[in-house]
Amino acid sequence: MFSVQSKPTKENTFISHLFDEKSFYTAFIRDLKKCEDEVIIESPFISTSRMSQMHTVFEQLVDKGVRTYVITRDPGLHDGIWAAQSENEIRWFEAVGVQVVVTLNNHHRKLAILDRKTLWEGSLNILSQINSREVMRRIEGAEHANEMFNFLKLDRMI
Repeated sequence: MFSVQSKPTKENTFISHLFDEKSFYTAFIRDLKKCEDEVIIESPFISTSRMSQMHTVFEQLVDKGVRTYVITRDPGLHDGIWAAQSENEIRWFEAVGVQVVVTLNNHHRKLAILDRKTLWEGSLNILSQINSREVMRRIEGAEHANEMFNFLKLDRMI
């Protein structure tokens, strides 16, 4: 088991806010629209229903020159309709210029790192959530966003 614990200091205090499945997307999309450099999203599942609400935002990110990455499970690890939807959305991402990293393991993390300044983490599948009860925490601060980036060793993929 591997864990990292930050020692509380005056410098590493942070602001965080909690969101549920009803309040998350409004705040998250607002954050996405403010991105200037990089978006990293880990979502093991991708659904056509959720993505139909987010296509425009991803197109805008790419048009602004924001490097955008999606890390997700290999569609072959999903059953039936979920596999087809995931495959179709991955093709869409690649067609518009979003870099997709497909994992072959039991990838189940749900998080986003925006401009390495804002960290979203929790239980909500960002690219597929439809009707489940979920929680997400938004943490402001480059220290915490970079801590997660480094902890997950994302530099090997991005």
